[in-house]
Amino acid sequence: MAAGDAPLVCPSCGLEHPPSERFCRACAMPLVYAHRTRQSAERTGERRMQARKIKPQYSEGKLVKVAYAQNQPEAELLQGLLLEEGIPSMTRRAAGFDVPDFLAAGPRDILVPESGVEAAQQALNAPAPGSTDPADPLDPVS
Repeated sequence: MAAGDAPLVCPSCGLEHPPSERFCRACAMPLVYAHRTRQSAERTGERRMQARKIKPQYSEGKLVKVAYAQNQPEAELLQGLLLEEGIPSMTRRAAGFDVPDFLAAGPRDILVPESGVEAAQQALNAPAPGSTDPADPLDPVS
């Protein structure tokens, strides 16, 4: 559907308008094409679902570094793991890698609010490679 074929709607009240109008009769908001409001609602829905996962008790305090990732995909994986535990996080390019050549690549620091540090460390804690855990069913030695 082309933009010109979609009906104009008010993003505030949802009232439909003919293509000749530019502002809502009811609330004077600028009109947008209907398909754009659906797309933005889908994006907002995704953000809202992520925000609903965050536990408020983990969202207070200054940001503290809890992990280090070798690259952006690894950082996003760690952020996803933290989000599943309800811990908000953000990434920051590691010091020394904030030059234009490394904007999309390079190591990242994972930061969480102070109140979520302990929970984040527990969520990201994993046995070191090569360590033998007697309870590990995948360990070929036991």
